[in-house]
Amino acid sequence: MKYAICHELFVEWSWEQQCEFIAQTGYTGIEVAPFMLGTKPCELSAADRKKLKDTALQNGVDVIGIHWMLAKTSGLYLTSPEKAIRQKTADYLKQLGDLCADLGGKVMVFGSPAQRNLLPGVTWEQAFDATVEVFAECVDHWGDRGVVLCLEPLTPKETNFINTCAEAMAIIHEVNSPALQLHQDVKAMLGGERTPLPDLIERFKHRTHHFHVNDTNLLGPGMGDTDYLPIFKALRDSHYNGWVSVEVFDYSPGPETIAIESINYMKEIEAAVQS
Repeated sequence: MKYAICHELFVEWSWEQQCEFIAQTGYTGIEVAPFMLGTKPCELSAADRKKLKDTALQNGVDVIGIHWMLAKTSGLYLTSPEKAIRQKTADYLKQLGDLCADLGGKVMVFGSPAQRNLLPGVTWEQAFDATVEVFAECVDHWGDRGVVLCLEPLTPKETNFINTCAEAMAIIHEVNSPALQLHQDVKAMLGGERTPLPDLIERFKHRTHHFHVNDTNLLGPGMGDTDYLPIFKALRDSHYNGWVSVEVFDYSPGPETIAIESINYMKEIEAAVQS
């Protein structure tokens, strides 16, 4: 498996320190949160983008893509009833596609629950149409840059719009572009689905393009109660060949502990699956 880690837990670490430690720990990919690159990440110069990419590669890690796409932004909203806001959001998502590609990434994960929740008076069906409109506006641009956006279902605790893989797939089918695929997240599936995770992995294997690992306690794999053996078996059996990327939300154990314990556990599970 190809292991990556989302880097926002490395608060106040320099980019060089992050890349060096991540590589030393055994990961080969880093997943970027744009807000970690500054308040206006899309305004990074071509030289700065190249430097970030080159520094990662020199340390033996790839920038695999970005997530938290609309986090810490203002004036952007995927499901807004206002056409101007939807257009502004689409324009920004195109810019993020450029940023992702310039960093060497090929995957963008769209979660951003605070920018997709149903606004007062907006129905689920209206939000669906708005989402299709925004993504349809962007997919050709993403595709031209070699980038795929992966739509992430989230739990009802996080959002009231797109809680299941099936709901995400309805949007993906409607847009009908190879530049829009499905993202699966262990914590999200445990909290938003009634179907066992191995079954979800098998059912949606043809459209799942990216995979986040974590646990319901908001820590990394192996740091909670979730048994990853059937999950990794399902990934193997479905011939998943994308990245397995650690995304946590509780940073209290410290980035070193989280990164090390997560990858050690995953390698143990992977070895057990192969034996």
